[in-house]
Amino acid sequence: MNIVFLTDNFPPEVNAPATRGYEHCQEWIRQGARVTVITCAPNFPSGRVYPGYRNRLYRKEDMDGITVVRVWSYMAPNAGFARRVLDYASFAFTGFLAGIFHKADIVLTTSPQFFTNFAGLGLSVLKRRPWVFELRDLWPESIRTVGAMRESKVLDWLEAMELFFYRKASRVVAVTPAFKRNLVSRGIAAEKIEVVPNGANMQRFTPLPKDQALEAELGVSGKFVIAYIGTHGLAHSLEFIVRSVAQLPDTDVHFLFVGDGAEKERVVQVARELGVKNATFVPPVPKDQVGRYISVSDAALVPLIKAETFTTVIPSKIFESAAMRKPIILGVEGQAQEIVEEHGAGVCFEPENEADFLRQVRRLKDDPDLYAQLQNGCARLAREYDRQKLAGEMLQVLQKAIG
Repeated sequence: MNIVFLTDNFPPEVNAPATRGYEHCQEWIRQGARVTVITCAPNFPSGRVYPGYRNRLYRKEDMDGITVVRVWSYMAPNAGFARRVLDYASFAFTGFLAGIFHKADIVLTTSPQFFTNFAGLGLSVLKRRPWVFELRDLWPESIRTVGAMRESKVLDWLEAMELFFYRKASRVVAVTPAFKRNLVSRGIAAEKIEVVPNGANMQRFTPLPKDQALEAELGVSGKFVIAYIGTHGLAHSLEFIVRSVAQLPDTDVHFLFVGDGAEKERVVQVARELGVKNATFVPPVPKDQVGRYISVSDAALVPLIKAETFTTVIPSKIFESAAMRKPIILGVEGQAQEIVEEHGAGVCFEPENEADFLRQVRRLKDDPDLYAQLQNGCARLAREYDRQKLAGEMLQVLQKAIG
């Protein structure tokens, strides 16, 4: 089976879409598929091309058995709306052109970003092959939620196109059951929607002793470290976290923020203005270094802003941290909270509720019996959401779409 997979994010980028796509492709190849990934030069989230790459019209490389085709696109940082749309649309156009020249038994696209689906649908029609739409975010609904764009006819048009894509796709693969329910409530046939959630690479993320050299480098030796590792975006409520940390008198608790994004500069500035001493900000690190940073933490912080839209999401951060037996401090209601509580893998606070957040931090730090119980719950959660198993399930979806 020849899979042509169009995705805006792919390693060496280290965000959740890049990781999910790469690890799925590896498993599909292991099971006998041939995979061509069409992507752009790595630039997320800054909009600047990574060292060793150029924003060229066409570049082909082999990455662990995956044929990776990188095409030119207009690049913009992960902030604002108009320039990002131009970024997305340009990749959809050049990705479609590149896809014409690669053999496909099935075409796969992942959203967001949303415009890649124009390329997926176009290649499906041109090649007369099925097209599978992987749905990782309810876009453009999430634009409204974070206030990235004012209400307008443009948003209405984007939502109309969103529904058009769902109807035209041979299959839709949603990453949460709530996404499936949302689509069904909007008239999309339930039988064409499959759910394949995010998970953890159990070979890469395993329990490790604390990396003492990194602890010393970060100045967190002997501290109870709570780590946020990932994109610092509009949705992630990190300014709220920093303002809450400023109210925390316990100097034995230290917060570690690793990553970059649209809100990084703002969050660092707020921490500086408030005189926050027990927080460290680190630039993004390569994926093979993420485990080291998780190892020095005692708990994983997973917050989002308080919004109805985000009750449907399951942040992928919880799976990697659970695989390394790091209890989760979750500020997300809905699906994610159900998973964490069902498995007993962490404590939950009401999003953007400072008193509740600080109470759960102290509770986790001060109760060693609770902490040990939550570590056991992390092990249960990770076993259920093993990425290798889930990638196999998605491959079966692709095979059914062809059949």
